Amino acid sequence: MEKKIKVGSDFSGVGAFNQALIRLGIYYEEVFSCDMDKYARQTFIHNYGEPAYYPKNVYDREIPKESLDIYMTSPPCQAFSLAGKRLGKADKRGILFFNSHEFIQENKPRFFIFENVKGLLSDSSGKTFSEWINMLGGKSVNGNPVLFPYEDSVPYHIYWKVLNAKDFNIPQNRERVFIIGIRDDQDNRFTWPMEMPLQKRLKDVLELVVDKKYFLSEKMIKGYLVHKERHEEKGNGFGFSLNDLNKPARSINTKEGTRHCDNYIKVKLAQTLETSCNQGIVQLNPSLESGGKQPYQQNRVYDAEGLIPALCREKADLNIMIGAFRGRNPNNSSDRTRGIETEQRLEINTNGTSNTLTSVQKDNVVIVHNCITEAIGRQGSSKEYIDSCKKVFESTHQIRRLTPRECFRLMDFPDSFTWPVSCSQAYKQAGNSICVGVLAAIISKLKL
Repeated sequence: MEKKIKVGSDFSGVGAFNQALIRLGIYYEEVFSCDMDKYARQTFIHNYGEPAYYPKNVYDREIPKESLDIYMTSPPCQAFSLAGKRLGKADKRGILFFNSHEFIQENKPRFFIFENVKGLLSDSSGKTFSEWINMLGGKSVNGNPVLFPYEDSVPYHIYWKVLNAKDFNIPQNRERVFIIGIRDDQDNRFTWPMEMPLQKRLKDVLELVVDKKYFLSEKMIKGYLVHKERHEEKGNGFGFSLNDLNKPARSINTKEGTRHCDNYIKVKLAQTLETSCNQGIVQLNPSLESGGKQPYQQNRVYDAEGLIPALCREKADLNIMIGAFRGRNPNNSSDRTRGIETEQRLEINTNGTSNTLTSVQKDNVVIVHNCITEAIGRQGSSKEYIDSCKKVFESTHQIRRLTPRECFRLMDFPDSFTWPVSCSQAYKQAGNSICVGVLAAIISKLKL
């Protein structure tokens, strides 16, 4: 029987570490997990069961005497995040590193993995990260021997690198620093996993049928959007016009072959109409209330008389982009001085990935432009009805939040992963997690 490796994790969140081990088919014993967020704990237990030892606070967590095979830790990143106040060690979350260091000192795991935001590298002009490296790498750092180790450093060979999720076929621009530690009595050679081309696109993670609660109201959109012409007059290059989406991107034939647009989706009109009804664009009228002859069925499209039209074979284009609402100074968009006047602007991400997921939902919004492009046949559907729907689609743009499922897909969690908490908590849990595919690629390089 295959021997279980012993693992433990602090700041376990919703179990990205567990997901990575499961994906790799690694047989493991969870000695402990630790997280103080009660909602993250609910989601963790819901997916993996409750660990035998599941303390809430790292300061109350006992350190097992038997060495772990892998210790995983991800101290809260807000203290070092570029999006936060950058308080570093002045923030009590910023000193939780020393608790993880103490764990390594006493437990002596064969391997450890740290994960944190890229902003850690520049905190306090680089002094914070240097301190981490000096205290974790008592033997070598990135293959270079340490001749005069710190008094409190642990005898490990460490390797560190900034990895981006988009380089591991995950369509999210998410840079994180990883530190890998290898105990001195182990084979201390380590090579980082190779990057791979980004083949998965945003269209591969987005849901086509989305509940209307995720869509921004017209009032909210008008409050956010800044007309392109207004800002072009100021010469600052910011702002966005929905007319920019009027021409859905196409596949382009080149000598090398066909190059497909990242965010262009073609779907059957019937499916698009269903989506539109869920968004409240076309009135869905249950036939039992309107005197129709057919019973109402959920997720079907009805005409104005409550009748179900035959499925048509018309096709629709969905041109999809990711944007973010950013607070910018109206006169100088690059000015980041605290306290200056700002206004919210919709900025479009054109690189085929999402922005970094955070718990702030306005950091990623989906902009959808619907455009009917061709008719193959109507097969009994009312021409007037289809024509009226065309007019709706040809003039409609929608802006919505990512759904929680889309967020977890962007963190590379499988659709088998579910959550028993509210949407707001699910957004937070996804944004605070680790991309599963990146973590799995790292673990696969450890000589377990």
